[in-house]
Amino acid sequence: MTIFFSLLILAICIILVHLLIKYKLHFLPESVAVVSLGIFMGAVIKIIESEHLANWKEEEMFRPNMFFLLLLPPIIFESGYSLHKGNFFQNIGSISLFAVIGTAISAFVVGGGVYFLGKAEVIYQLTVTDSFAFGSLISAVDPVATIAIFNALNVDPVLNMLVFGESILNDAVSIVLTNTAEGLARENTSNVSGWHTFLQALGYFLKMFFGSAALGTLTGLISALLLKHIDLRKTPSLEFGMMIIFAYLPYGLAEGIKLSGIMAILFSGIVMSHYAHHNLSPVTQILMQQTLRTVAFMCETCVFAYIGLAIFSFPHKFEISFVIWCIVLVLLARALNIFPLSYFLNFFRDHKITPKMMFVMWFSGLRGAIPYALSLHLEMKPIEKRQLIGTTTIVIVLFTILVLGGGTMPLTRLLDIEDPKTRRRNKKDITLSKTEKMGNTIESEHLSELTEEEYEAHYIKRHNLKGFLWFDAKYLNPFFTRRLTPEDLHHGRIQMKTLTNKWYEEVRQGPSGSEDDEQELL
Repeated sequence: MTIFFSLLILAICIILVHLLIKYKLHFLPESVAVVSLGIFMGAVIKIIESEHLANWKEEEMFRPNMFFLLLLPPIIFESGYSLHKGNFFQNIGSISLFAVIGTAISAFVVGGGVYFLGKAEVIYQLTVTDSFAFGSLISAVDPVATIAIFNALNVDPVLNMLVFGESILNDAVSIVLTNTAEGLARENTSNVSGWHTFLQALGYFLKMFFGSAALGTLTGLISALLLKHIDLRKTPSLEFGMMIIFAYLPYGLAEGIKLSGIMAILFSGIVMSHYAHHNLSPVTQILMQQTLRTVAFMCETCVFAYIGLAIFSFPHKFEISFVIWCIVLVLLARALNIFPLSYFLNFFRDHKITPKMMFVMWFSGLRGAIPYALSLHLEMKPIEKRQLIGTTTIVIVLFTILVLGGGTMPLTRLLDIEDPKTRRRNKKDITLSKTEKMGNTIESEHLSELTEEEYEAHYIKRHNLKGFLWFDAKYLNPFFTRRLTPEDLHHGRIQMKTLTNKWYEEVRQGPSGSEDDEQELL
């Protein structure tokens, strides 16, 4: 019944998103619509239960471990796999600073603020590790609506990539920081000095971060070499199956050896997209891209729906002072993260981060699926403490999605950072639907099939690559990816054409195999 209930909610959410796209309700982000639907369904279930017509409490419960085993891995892997790596690696220094140092600053500011306010008896008192765990989980930004607005308005591509790239790495960093706090909470640190505890936490974080990243990178490189030397291009089903296995393999291994599966799967997705993807046949390239997007959409939708359901369905502990102070700390922590680091980075960047861009980056710090999933996963005692953290997290997620997400487009236009051509377009052309944009897009870099001569002549020389990008293009890429011969290219085109023609013939003939009236079918 739990499986049935989850699938039923997902089906209704898909219909809702379809209606948003069909009737061009582009002003409403999908995440807001899905959360609203979850709230409505939670209210209906509450009424039914209060009338003693049915008890669905067990069916609507989703085990916290299921979020980490089933829902988060596809979301994180797809983020790394669909990444536009050209812009990402050109800004990798800035993105890493925002994602790692910036997230740590946010976690310490929120965690420290909650702890000291609790000590001063202004808000509910939490321990040091619990405060830091809450600060870590609430520092995971999820600018889904913001990125859709950026794409719709064609804002500065550097701003787009800084926000998007930070959010990708930030999720994994936030999860590792939360796991670090939980690990310290499980150990007895009461007799240990604060400095020793800090060094212990730093060592644990570095081991989790770099160990998991190395494991994910290694898995991605192994998958690339395997698919390069074992040619599965003529059997797309086997090829696709191998990619799916390697997509989930680093998660299981990392968790098994006490590392971060989420961090491993993120780096595995980036590396597999950069190397292994280009060893696939054109059919599997498209299939992999669209399948990952579909699964990630369903997982993300499921989490947002359960955020809405949780408002009426689960026990809460709501303290207005705790919620207000946490919102203030979250906004303050985001400001102390973005503005100082941006000014520091401008000393080293050719393309400067302007004050307007900084303000939009601060404003786009939305919270979403990751903080909610992490709040469910925390093992805090007594139970009222978990309920307080869960309730506060839901309120902050809804506040950032509705208030900050809803105000991003007016703010972007007010600050005049959108593309001039877009400003002249009709507002009806602007879509905030992430699903619609992703479903209609095939990433060009994911379908590039260059022969050895074309790669050398058109890619390395034309792009004037330097540093690691030049080394990667000159040595790593040829080592890990198959350079196609003209015959391989010709076979790939025939394979696509054959599949397309076969599908068209089957449609014309109809399901019975007999020739139907073509005009009637049309």
